[in-house]
Amino acid sequence: MNKTQSQYYKYRLMEILPGALVWLTFIFAISLSFYNPLYGIYFIIIFDTYFILKITYMLIWLIMSWIKYRQTIKIDWWDFLRHNHKTWDQYYHLLLLPTAGEPFEVVDNAFAKLLETNYDHKKMIVVLGGEERLKDHFEPISKRILEKYKDKFYHIMITVHPMDLPGEVIGKGANLYHMGHEIKKYFDAHEFDYKKIIVSAFDVDTVTHHQYFAYLTHKFISHKNPYRASFQPMAFYHNNTWESDIFTRVVSNSTTFWLLTDLARPERLLTFSSHSMSWLALVEVGFWQNNIVTEDSRIFIQCFIHYEGDYEVVPMHIPVSMDTVYVGKFWRSLKNQYKQMRRWAYGVEHFPYMVWHFNKSKKIPLNKKWIYIWNQTEGIYTWATAPILVMLMGYLPLYLAEKRGITSVLAQNTPLILENLMRFGLIGIFFISVFSVIILPPMPQKFKNNIVNAVLRYILMFVQWIIFPITMIIFGSIPAVDAQTRLMLGKYLGFWVTEKKKIN
Repeated sequence: MNKTQSQYYKYRLMEILPGALVWLTFIFAISLSFYNPLYGIYFIIIFDTYFILKITYMLIWLIMSWIKYRQTIKIDWWDFLRHNHKTWDQYYHLLLLPTAGEPFEVVDNAFAKLLETNYDHKKMIVVLGGEERLKDHFEPISKRILEKYKDKFYHIMITVHPMDLPGEVIGKGANLYHMGHEIKKYFDAHEFDYKKIIVSAFDVDTVTHHQYFAYLTHKFISHKNPYRASFQPMAFYHNNTWESDIFTRVVSNSTTFWLLTDLARPERLLTFSSHSMSWLALVEVGFWQNNIVTEDSRIFIQCFIHYEGDYEVVPMHIPVSMDTVYVGKFWRSLKNQYKQMRRWAYGVEHFPYMVWHFNKSKKIPLNKKWIYIWNQTEGIYTWATAPILVMLMGYLPLYLAEKRGITSVLAQNTPLILENLMRFGLIGIFFISVFSVIILPPMPQKFKNNIVNAVLRYILMFVQWIIFPITMIIFGSIPAVDAQTRLMLGKYLGFWVTEKKKIN
C-alpha cells in the first residue's frame, strides 16, 4: 500500500466514524432492551435526563442571546457609526448573491431590500452570480436587474459560473468560488485596498435588518483584528412565514433558535448560511471550497486552519431573514424541507476534515482543537440520535419488561419518570413558542382584512409547537441519519438547491 492509498483509507475511516457511532447507538439500545429490559430502562432514563438537561442549558443561552438582540436593535447604528467611527466611509461592502434558477421576483426583492437599509449604498458592490447550466433563465433576469439598479450602488457585477469544471461539486460553494475570483480581477484592476473591503455572502432571498451594514461596519472597525474574524448574524427564516404551513414554520424557527443558542457561545460558533468576513482573509485562504456541500461553515474552518487557530466567529445580535422552504404546495414543501435539513446535516463532512488538518497542525492550541471537534461530534451525534431514542425507543424496554412479567419498582415507575422528564422539557418548548410569536414579521395586509382570521393565525403561531416532537424526528433525526449514513457508505451527497418561490 503506497502513501496515497494509506491516506485515503485513513480519511475514509474518519468519514465512517460519525455514522457508525449513530448506528451502533441504535443497535446497542435495541440489543440492550432485548438482553435485559431493566438495563434498557436505565439507559433510556439516563439518555432522557441528559437530553432534557441539554435543552434546559440551551434555553439559558437562548434567553441570553435574546436579551442581547433586544438591546442591539434599539440602537441607531447608522447614526452611531457616523459619529464614532470617522473612517467608516473608507470601507466598501461586497455583497455576493449566488443564484440557481430563482425567479426574477426573488432576485429583485433582494436588491430592493438592500436599498431599504440605513447605509450609504454607494459604498456597496453587489455581485449577482448565475450558473451557465441555467444561462437561458439567468441572462434575462440579470439584464433586468442591471438596468433597474445600475445607478443605485457603487457597482453591480454579473458573473456566470461555467458548467462541468473538473473537481467541482455543483452548488453554492462552486459558484461563490468563481464569483470570488472574478471580483478579485475587478478589485486588482481598480487598485482597491483589500483591507477596506467587507464581504457578505448571502442567499439570494436574504433580507437584512435595516441596521445590518451599519452594525457590521461598527463591529468590523471595533474588532482588535477584523482580518482574523468572521461575523455571524442571527438567521430568521420567516420572510414568507405567514403563508407557510405549520411544519415548515416550526422547522425553520427551530433552526433560528438553535443558532441563537450558539451566538451566546462564540467559542463554539461556526459560520452558517449568510455571514460576513474580510476580503483579505477570503483571498488568503483561496475563497470558498468548490468541491463540498456545506461551504458556509467550511469557510470558517478553512480560515481557522490557515491562521493556525488565530481566527474566530464574532456573533452579531442583529438578524438577516430568509424564506422558509414553502413553495405553495404542501407535500412538495415537506419534501423540500427534508432535503434542506439533510443538506445542513451533511455538515458532518467537517468532522473528518477537522480531524485530518488539526492532526497536521502543531500550532493550533490543543484546547481549541478539542472544543471544535467535541462540539462537532456531539452536535451531529445528538442531532441524529436523541429525538429517536427519546420519542420512540424509550418505549421498547418498557414493552419488553411488561411482556416478560418484570415487576420491579423501577419498571413500574419508569413511565412516571419519563412523563415528568417530558413535562419538564415542555417548559422549554413553551418559551420557544413565545419567542417565535414575538419575532414574527408584520402580518400581511391580506390576512388583516378579517379580524377573526388574523387572531386565529396568531394563536396558531403559538400552538403549532405541539408538533415539535414530530418535526424533531421527521425533519431532524431522520435526515441527519440519512446524511451521516451516506458519508459513512461513501455515497456522497451532492448540493441540493433550496427551491425559492415568491408567494403572493
